[in-house]
Amino acid sequence: MMTSSAYSLTQEDWKTFFKLNNLSENLVSYWTDGLYKNRTIWEKHLSQNHIDFFRLHFSVDLPRISNILESHDGTYKFQIMFHDGLEVESVLIPFHKRYTICLSTQVGCAMNCSFCFTGTQGLKRNLEAGEIVAQYIIVKDWLLKRHPSSLLPSIVFMGQGEPLHNFDQVKKAIEVLNDPQFIGVGHRQITLSTVGYLPGMNSLKSLPKINFALSLHSPFDEERQQLIPINQRYPIDQVLKKFDEMSFLKRQFLTVEYLLIRNFNMTERHAEALAEKFINKKIIFNLIPFNPFPGTRWERPSIDEIEEFKKLLVQKKLRVMVRTTKGQDILAACGQLKINQMART
Repeated sequence: MMTSSAYSLTQEDWKTFFKLNNLSENLVSYWTDGLYKNRTIWEKHLSQNHIDFFRLHFSVDLPRISNILESHDGTYKFQIMFHDGLEVESVLIPFHKRYTICLSTQVGCAMNCSFCFTGTQGLKRNLEAGEIVAQYIIVKDWLLKRHPSSLLPSIVFMGQGEPLHNFDQVKKAIEVLNDPQFIGVGHRQITLSTVGYLPGMNSLKSLPKINFALSLHSPFDEERQQLIPINQRYPIDQVLKKFDEMSFLKRQFLTVEYLLIRNFNMTERHAEALAEKFINKKIIFNLIPFNPFPGTRWERPSIDEIEEFKKLLVQKKLRVMVRTTKGQDILAACGQLKINQMART
């Protein structure tokens, strides 16, 4: 019998489970502290009967790392295998003051974006909340063994899959990751990226006050549909309206991710349209030079072309930053994640 992952349960879930099984709620903190911090807590504060009972109902095992690839820039890509043999990729990205872990939310992806390697494998299945949380635990523990003084890594939901296409499980994973009694990643250290999957966006307000990023890539629907097919069902203005309905914290901004593709979306016309849509909104443009992958028809622009387009946006009073490409040599950069033989070599 396949047991549920213990890492899928929130604080309220555990309290409900203990209550339904006539167990003292005083034991909840001992069980969860042992689960997330130090297993010796169980031996000190729980009877063996309690431990056996919990382990009968829940699996405390983590998925296994099937491969680790290291980039010349210090980025690591982890291939993580689940109980059914399916795998995803999680990426550990170094920054100046702390690391960030890029998590996957699905095995593959149904969005079929033409700029993304993940989309070429289709959607295999959604990940459960515990499988999402487990990726973070595995990579975080690996990091802290090597760099014990590192700060708790930040999180970006920018790996394989569209997070809002698996909303319920992603929401539960965020609650577990954010809970200070469990792992304690601050809500300002968590960013969820979406291509604008509208059914999932209807529930965004129910999430903690995390950061959001929108994969835009063109202000024109007819162009964006070439990159993101789902734009045909959920046009960009409908998506932006949903973000307009949300309340952001005082120093919180929506990040607009804009893929830079040579000879496609980097003209004066694009800059003008972007300024028209965003000039009075609380947003920051994150310009992402396209990261090539096998079989793609898109091209990465030159450094001069990137700087020229950035200048156009700045002249129009938009906040702009250019994302540094990391992990490209191991297919770990934005849009390059896919479990295949090439990724293993």
